[in-house]
Amino acid sequence: MQRLILVDKSVIIRKVAKRILSDLGFLVSEADDAQTALSICKGRVPAVMIVDACLPGATDLIGEVRELPGGDKVKIYYCLIEGKFKHMMQGKRAGADDFLLKPFDREILTKVFSDQSKTAA
Repeated sequence: MQRLILVDKSVIIRKVAKRILSDLGFLVSEADDAQTALSICKGRVPAVMIVDACLPGATDLIGEVRELPGGDKVKIYYCLIEGKFKHMMQGKRAGADDFLLKPFDREILTKVFSDQSKTAA
């Protein structure tokens, strides 16, 4: 079972996404701020990380995770409300691998993450 950390200020977003991603076979951790997320990642680097672009310190968090041992292997999704090129480039420069647009639902998360959950951690 792959570890995934979901970093978002919204309790509702975390709750819904955790339920869907857990159903897809991920072991999901949650954090509502960058500091908590970094502490979790220092304990054990996840296979996948979803970071809300609106979170204070989101790009710094991505860079700090990349510097951790094994951090270069984490698949990081930068989660945006809209696909603005400027924000996408900020995430990419920080080290994000891909983007996820909010609001997302079961269909979107299943399409993006169903194959990844089956890969060995």
